[in-house]
Amino acid sequence: MNRREFLKAGGLGMLTMLAGGYGMSEAKPKNSTVMETESTRLPEGRKVDFHCHAILPSYINGLKRLGIDSALEEGFPLPSWSLEHHIAFMSKANIDYSVLSMPTPHIYHGDASAAAQVAREINTEMAGICEAHPKQFGFAASLPLPDEAGSLEEIRYSMDKLGALGVKVASNSCGVYLGDPCLDNIFAELNRRKALVILHPSPAQELPRGNVVTGNVMALFEYPTDTTRAVLNLLANGTLEKFPDIRLVVPHTGSFLPYMKTRAAAMFAMLAKLGMMKTVDVEKGISKLYFDLAGDPVPDELEMLMNITDDKHIVYGSDYPYVLEPILLQKKKALDDVLISRRWAGQVYVHNAETLLQEKI
Repeated sequence: MNRREFLKAGGLGMLTMLAGGYGMSEAKPKNSTVMETESTRLPEGRKVDFHCHAILPSYINGLKRLGIDSALEEGFPLPSWSLEHHIAFMSKANIDYSVLSMPTPHIYHGDASAAAQVAREINTEMAGICEAHPKQFGFAASLPLPDEAGSLEEIRYSMDKLGALGVKVASNSCGVYLGDPCLDNIFAELNRRKALVILHPSPAQELPRGNVVTGNVMALFEYPTDTTRAVLNLLANGTLEKFPDIRLVVPHTGSFLPYMKTRAAAMFAMLAKLGMMKTVDVEKGISKLYFDLAGDPVPDELEMLMNITDDKHIVYGSDYPYVLEPILLQKKKALDDVLISRRWAGQVYVHNAETLLQEKI
């Protein structure tokens, strides 16, 4: 069995295995005598999902034209998606509004013109969905990063003409990481617009793929690793200081940042004393970030995240449709219980979302 066959079989087997161990969260019996109070129910207001993907024909066909094999690159099968199923999931999960974005793989593989064309097709199709269902969906536009001209044009077109809420950026685009000075003009435009910027991981260019599970299944280790690498690069190069009005959302409960914050601050200070980099205020930089809760926030990751942020900088993320619906509903119920018990549900699901989206919902 070659690597492609192994990944396909392993990915589908993993999905089957995960699905078998979980069921739908049960509704309360109709004759339940449990009185629902403010402290035991979800808040009123628009509850928003900041981390979910639409697997559109424009994306699937675009990957084919660009010669990108999603299963081979990601080590996981590209899930199916439909508007009807997504709306049904939102209803079951008590989510009122979802910010759609392009998943991985990233669409730039060296051909700027082709990537720009695919980005335009994806954004146009996304906009059509959101225009037809404005109360339920908005979208973060895809960009042909790291191409400067194409990305600036797509920012203008997607935000001014198509109504995009912001943009989605990959942690690295063909090896060019967020924080690289070659992206400064793009970030300057996003800063001018006070734009919502949703970060999403993308696999590093060089990985130990042979007989190393972390190098074969990106979601296991490389996704949080590359997210962390990108944020550290943004901090080290002063990007967050130069462009303070960008509203940046970091995925997956901050990835490895809760571990790296103290270590990075110490290392950056030492490197600055050696003249190898400028002085960086890591605490201040991280304090500006928002974090989504896609993945497994409870029981442990939310606790770790709170070491570097507060409840005013956390938003919900489902990662639909990359996790099977029964599992997502179980995770959502567990998260609901924790947030309600802490009286954070309104802050996380509603008020922080309103701040990030500037009440556009």
